[in-house]
Amino acid sequence: MSHPDIFPTLTGKHNLSLHVLTDRNWSRGRSMLEVAAAAIAGGATVIQLRDKQASTRILINEGMALRELTAQHGVLLIVNDRIDVALAINADGVHVGQDDMPGELARTLLGPDRILGITAGTMEEAVAGISAGADYLGISPIYPTRTKDDAGEPVGLSLLTDISRRYSTPLVAIGGITADNATEVLRAGATGVAVITAVVAAEDITAATRQLAIRLHL
Repeated sequence: MSHPDIFPTLTGKHNLSLHVLTDRNWSRGRSMLEVAAAAIAGGATVIQLRDKQASTRILINEGMALRELTAQHGVLLIVNDRIDVALAINADGVHVGQDDMPGELARTLLGPDRILGITAGTMEEAVAGISAGADYLGISPIYPTRTKDDAGEPVGLSLLTDISRRYSTPLVAIGGITADNATEVLRAGATGVAVITAVVAAEDITAATRQLAIRLHL
């Protein structure tokens, strides 16, 4: 079900520039809501609820609070992996990895009005994701990352460039993104970036997000 009272339908108007992913392992004891609020204050355009350890009930409770917060500020809410949670909290969409639910099935369950992001680490995975109906591709990992043990070897910037030259699907760079390298990632063909430690682990989350936002020209 779409929710036009909060956001426009998918017509390319969504701002996918700066995704901040929640991660309690890196948040210095701060709650997901506190992290998200500070990131939004710094310019985050997307909050992604990501928690691989939490129970479904906890994810829904935290997701409801994030839904209210993001709706108040006109920021997108994406849920990592869990389509059931996304539907339960009326999130704007879901991001699935290569080991999660297949993209075609995810699109069927989400329907046409919610955002579907799919991780791709090769050209073949990118083509498959686009065919499955992805609204954006998460190209990962661009650089070495500490937040995902099974992320694989960094793909670098060349894959971003190759995909962006062949397809118009928005590309979100993930993995090791910081304020220092965000500009070169955009130049390589990314539409936006997704970060965890660069923001969530920062002492001042708002300031760290703002530094990224500046580099992304937000």
